[in-house]
Amino acid sequence: MLVVSDTSPLRALESLGLLDLLTKLYGQVLIPPAVEAELSKGNAFPKLPWLKVVAPGDRARVEELQARLGPGESEAIALALELGAEVLIDERAGRSAAVQLGLETTGVLGVLLEAKSRGHVGEVRPLIEALIARIQFRISTAVLDQTLRAAGEL
Repeated sequence: MLVVSDTSPLRALESLGLLDLLTKLYGQVLIPPAVEAELSKGNAFPKLPWLKVVAPGDRARVEELQARLGPGESEAIALALELGAEVLIDERAGRSAAVQLGLETTGVLGVLLEAKSRGHVGEVRPLIEALIARIQFRISTAVLDQTLRAAGEL
């Protein structure tokens, strides 16, 4: 499955030391230049052979999306649209925009659930707790309960 990622799922998985889950689940992950730029700010993000930078061609679409979203989200959504790919994105506004445009979306919680279903991680609860503690990952009680139910941990 072809997948394009925004910055937040990559940062979240990096904070857990679980970036390799993406290559196990998807093989190659595409990111647009704006996501690459966001990843290069602050802490050094590792160079990974399975993370490929691809620029979206439809600049008008990117600019249209940037009226309400950040550069990384806008380019990731535009690129996913062009390629017919799934988009990894956590922010509510970005997910909503992607879904309205007909894209399949998942976020870090979906990645963790899929990783558990394939036997790559044992439990998702401690991973979610680590995300909350390390990067102040915001999750509603309802979404937490839904995720833990799906993981068979509630």
